[in-house]
Amino acid sequence: MTDMKIATVGVHVLDTHVIGIESIPDGSDGQLVETIRMSPAGTAGGTAVVLRRLGAEVLSFGAVGVDPVADTLLALLEREGVDVSGLVRKADHQTSASVIPVRPNGDRPAWHCIGANGAFTLDDLDRAALDGITHLHLGGPEFLGGEAAGELLAHARSLGAVTSVDILAPGDPDLLAWVAAALPHTDYLLPNDEQVLGFTGASSLADGARALVDAGAGCVAVTQGSKGALVVTADDVVGVPAYPVEAVDTTGCGDAFSAGFLRGLSLGRDPAGAARLGCATAAQVAQGIGTDAGTYDLDSVVAFAG
Repeated sequence: MTDMKIATVGVHVLDTHVIGIESIPDGSDGQLVETIRMSPAGTAGGTAVVLRRLGAEVLSFGAVGVDPVADTLLALLEREGVDVSGLVRKADHQTSASVIPVRPNGDRPAWHCIGANGAFTLDDLDRAALDGITHLHLGGPEFLGGEAAGELLAHARSLGAVTSVDILAPGDPDLLAWVAAALPHTDYLLPNDEQVLGFTGASSLADGARALVDAGAGCVAVTQGSKGALVVTADDVVGVPAYPVEAVDTTGCGDAFSAGFLRGLSLGRDPAGAARLGCATAAQVAQGIGTDAGTYDLDSVVAFAG
């Protein structure tokens, strides 16, 4: 099996999922719910967990606070086998956290605190710790800014690593301008459909993704929820369908897609084949609560993908 040693850099969050929310109680009233569950999440942290389950060696880099939220998040990541030695503690910031009330129909609004993710800089990352990586995945380049993100990605490439980027913020042309300097150093950009259309103002996903390729990204693999993914390069546009499953909670499905896609690349798949593994991985996560839902591994996901 192809070795994969990946650095997942950037956004780490502790998600608290509350299942069975029909409404917010009036006044100070209470309400019983089905489940309250915590899970590691974020465009770096959630992707790290899934990559580890798919057999990759994973080193996480980012910032957390000095608080019980960090203790819980680090424990959950370590339980999955993620190396958390690159996560620095910031005494003057709380750990990033979200509370996600999941409605019976699957809708999942969220309350989110950016916390220490907003304080992470390149000075917090020991570059020597990146030696030997085969991949670097940057989740949330907007917190570093395009220049710093580009510097990190260029360094990873100088080590021979494949680079990938997942932007957390909603699609907006100003946000794209803020991170544009990172795109020429990005082998694989992994946005969702709303981001692509928002960043570019394009009338179709394919046109929007092509615009991002023109801006420097080597390949753009766009997630489209239940519609699957669209993989766009300078030469090709390929649609990859989602796998039909009974979805319980779609939180973390984008991070799971990223993990499966990157693991597929490490195994020698072409981008479309990697996207199929990404969609199959997302399907596992959708059937449970949180990014760490389920008990799948690489063999079972490959078998599921067919």
